[in-house]
Amino acid sequence: MAFRRDCPATQRQGSARKETPRCFGDAADILAAASRPLSRIVALAESAATRAKRPFSASGDAKPANHPQPIDGAEKQATEFDHSRFAGAPSANRRWRLPRGARRCKVAAMPAAASLRIFDVVVAGAGPAGLAFAAAVKQALGPGVAIALVDARPLARDGRLRTVALAEGPRRLIEQVGAWAALGPLAQAIRRMAIYDGRTRDAVRVEQLRFGGADDEPLAHMAFNDDVAAALGGAASALGLETIAGAVTGFAPGRDIAELELADGRRLRTRLVVAADGARSRLRSLAEVPTVGWDTGQTGMVATIAHERDHEGLAEQHFLPGGPFAILPMRGRFSSVVWNERHADAKAIAALAPDDFLRELEYRFTLKLGALSLASRVEAIPFSFRFARRFVANRLALVADAAHVVHPLAGQGLNLGLRDVAALAETVVERMRLGLDPGDATTLQTYQRARRFDVVASSLGMDALNRLFANDLAPLRAARDFGLRVVDRLSPLKRLLAAEAAGDGVRAPRLLRGLTL
Repeated sequence: MAFRRDCPATQRQGSARKETPRCFGDAADILAAASRPLSRIVALAESAATRAKRPFSASGDAKPANHPQPIDGAEKQATEFDHSRFAGAPSANRRWRLPRGARRCKVAAMPAAASLRIFDVVVAGAGPAGLAFAAAVKQALGPGVAIALVDARPLARDGRLRTVALAEGPRRLIEQVGAWAALGPLAQAIRRMAIYDGRTRDAVRVEQLRFGGADDEPLAHMAFNDDVAAALGGAASALGLETIAGAVTGFAPGRDIAELELADGRRLRTRLVVAADGARSRLRSLAEVPTVGWDTGQTGMVATIAHERDHEGLAEQHFLPGGPFAILPMRGRFSSVVWNERHADAKAIAALAPDDFLRELEYRFTLKLGALSLASRVEAIPFSFRFARRFVANRLALVADAAHVVHPLAGQGLNLGLRDVAALAETVVERMRLGLDPGDATTLQTYQRARRFDVVASSLGMDALNRLFANDLAPLRAARDFGLRVVDRLSPLKRLLAAEAAGDGVRAPRLLRGLTL
């Protein structure tokens, strides 16, 4: 321990030989000395006095020297710390000793994860639902919000085969995020819908129920799923959304952030993860969210057909013993066929030659639009019914097919998903504008309360309707036909059903009502 050179060592007053405390140059020496036993303090003081060529004894006799003893090079390198290397050093020539026994420390390197960028939201899945959510939040909050889209194949498409029926509320959402300008010219308005209940070989089927848009407004718009995704993708690109190509293989939620691991080893850190990765959601499995559901016993065959006469915007739904059979109008003289049959029958029909397939199609649709021809391949899709027991987990929200898979009976699959998007986007934007955490429990529970009951009620209703109309018992057929005719004659009830399908009521989220966030 070294004394400062400019400090008087001792002062003698009269004959009492009183000695004043010595001035220490380093406060750390005092603390270190105070923590040792008295014998150790004395030993340190004697050692320091020896270096300064100052005789010292425990009895208090001292003979100050004018110059401290120089330190040899090896000891100097081991015990001194050069403050002149740092800003604010008191002197370039002043050196300070480290306490005896002290070790030089190395600063540990910061863990790699700590240096990763932290996103506000990461959306897994670049389908229509994921794109719509990311675009809605980015548009509302601007460049200050950090959002990333993650998908193993962000540009994957099915060749304009599968179609969606966009209700008015979801259409307004697409318009609000800036995608309808590109999608509108490719979509076909459904102006009327006719519902039939009969058998495959019936020569004449009686129309049981008809819907028409209020004030000549469309009931919905038909579009290819690829076109919807492309339009939303264009809107997302225009907003500057970041897209990351990669499959999510790991999910580690924490108190303040969640970490995603991609298949190539990259890691993403975010405050909120939105799972829009489809019916077989990897994130739902990683978060261990249980599901409830069952096999419907039906497979849907999807194809696009061409016909000689114009459909005039009419959609038809035929309830047949094998399952619903729908003809949905597309742009021009084309229609989309969604044909449900039992698994074994669907497999056999899908394997038929094109001419034989068209003959089976004519039995169900007849030739009311003239000669029919295939305009696409035929694809068979097994249908199931499933929904998650929880729509949220720690730092995770499920939307669209990741949260619920429903029968395409009323074309409500994507519409329910876009309702999820509207509710979650509104909740997240409101919280972030207040400076709150978009992924905390309050945000997630608010979203779950807004959507879970609606989804479960709608899903169970559609499943029950499908089971009711797939039954060919004569008494049951008579009862349901009577019910359809009653509904057809009750205009207020028909308007209520149409409004529910549109999803744009007064209590609906702002985006579904055509309002900005």
